Amino acid sequence: MSQQHDRHDGRRRGLFSAFLSYYRPYWGLFVADLVCAFLVAGIDLAFPQILRAATKGVFAEGPDAIMGALGYLLVGLLGMYALRFACRYFVIFWGHVMGARMESQMRDDLFCAYERMSFSYFDQNKSGDLMSRLVNDLFDISEVAHHGPEFILIGFVEIVGSFIILGGINASLTMVLVVVLVALVAYNAWANLAMRRVYRENRERISGVNSQVEDSLAGMREVKSFAAEGAEVGKFRHANEAYLDSKVRMYQAMGRYQAAIAAMMGFLNTAIVCYGGYLIARGQMEPIDLSTYALYISLFTTPIANILNFTETFQKGIAGFKRFVEVRDREPDIQDAPDARPIRVTEGRIDFDDVHFSYPDGNEEVIEGLDLHIEPGQTVALVGPSGGGKTTTCSLLPRFYDVDKGAITIDGQDVRSVTQKSLHEAIGIVQQDAYLFDGTIAENIAYGKPDATAEEIRLAAERANIARFVESLPDGYETLVGERGSHLSGGQKQRIAIARVFLKNPPLLIFDEATSALDNESEQAVQASLAELARDRTTLVIAHRLSTIRDADRIATIEGGRVVEQGTHEELLAKDGTYARYYRMQFEGRAS
Repeated sequence: MSQQHDRHDGRRRGLFSAFLSYYRPYWGLFVADLVCAFLVAGIDLAFPQILRAATKGVFAEGPDAIMGALGYLLVGLLGMYALRFACRYFVIFWGHVMGARMESQMRDDLFCAYERMSFSYFDQNKSGDLMSRLVNDLFDISEVAHHGPEFILIGFVEIVGSFIILGGINASLTMVLVVVLVALVAYNAWANLAMRRVYRENRERISGVNSQVEDSLAGMREVKSFAAEGAEVGKFRHANEAYLDSKVRMYQAMGRYQAAIAAMMGFLNTAIVCYGGYLIARGQMEPIDLSTYALYISLFTTPIANILNFTETFQKGIAGFKRFVEVRDREPDIQDAPDARPIRVTEGRIDFDDVHFSYPDGNEEVIEGLDLHIEPGQTVALVGPSGGGKTTTCSLLPRFYDVDKGAITIDGQDVRSVTQKSLHEAIGIVQQDAYLFDGTIAENIAYGKPDATAEEIRLAAERANIARFVESLPDGYETLVGERGSHLSGGQKQRIAIARVFLKNPPLLIFDEATSALDNESEQAVQASLAELARDRTTLVIAHRLSTIRDADRIATIEGGRVVEQGTHEELLAKDGTYARYYRMQFEGRAS
């Protein structure tokens, strides 16, 4: 039990330390903000005392004394409140700017953490939840970063200062404050424990809504093609109603909490008036002192109410910060080895030696003892049934996932022993589902080489057989492709993705159904370009359309996560095995 408690305290201290670290770049601004907040609190405390002193002093000395003092009083109060105005402006403006800058830094840290993660992390987490952490959670955190110190400092100064002054005015009346304050602190501690779970659940539910929206909008073409709008609306309403239910419980908890606080404050005011009247009747207190006392009661209770009501924002911020830290401090599944060096591709030999692999959330091996050896400059095609392990094999080469057993080497260098950046730079990949970023055609072609010249971009487009189409557009290479390339056809997107790899010009190539979206004429042109690019380069091709790989140096058939046969097109036909069966299905079946 003690060890559990120590671990909990350690996590809490670590969380607090992590939160404070974001104040460090803005330490000067933070101190200035606190000084201004301190001055605001001091001025608020001074006014009732000034009024009390004036009422008991100069205001009781007659008209001439009052008129003589009013000018000084006017100048003094105007100066005091001018200073309060400047300090309050600084606290509100620069305090929020500081919070926004901290939020921006956290958002940057979180996005960088996302970029570090391996594929398995994104396999296990929904995009909507990742977006919610990036936007909703961080806004709540910035509110805590700004308002937390301000409320605590101003509240502490005003509560302690007014309590001392109130005790000096009447000690017995101040004991009522002590009783109510103890009750408030006890109730606040209990309510916080009750609300913490509700706010955490609320964060998770809004993530569910975001995930559902992202999923539905990303798949809008499928939604429309299957006339499934009603089903998507139903799924969204389910997530939305779950979020609403969570908010109802959250507001219910807030309502109980704030109503109880208001009731205690009302009881305090009632007790002060009634007990103060009793003390006046007994001659133990002057009426002016009760009036001053009432002013300080407001100064005493307002910061308490602010701090207690701030609990809502605080709970949201802490729940969000915990979710933020979970990602920021998470170690990626795949990391460079401590002694990792940049890869040196001298020849381009690739070896898969007894490779085994299963996905993190799967129980069965996808790759089971795969052995595949690719000579330098060879073009090797992988064929086989869907789910046989072809795409997984190609994902293991650039180390998007780590093998469970065995090794993958490039020119004798284990891919786990080299830096991921150099490994990814050495391999060019065109996926079956080409992804274009929202920008211009030129930006997408130059994605892997941002400093590419216009001539280099044009040449890459020519080699991918897309230049003529691009140059026929009104804006040419500056044409916007739209989100995910929505302004272009599937074939056009695919050829731009191929042009991107032509420009990158890596020593190793992977094409995962790279020509599947092209028409026959474009396919022939691109195949010729691919053959030129693949000359003297090691190329791995995944293809279901066997016509695209007949001229490959070697074809490997993969079934059940292992190579079951390999050879040239003619050799595999002669073996009359799996490849020959696929070939007959595609061509002889089509001919009939």
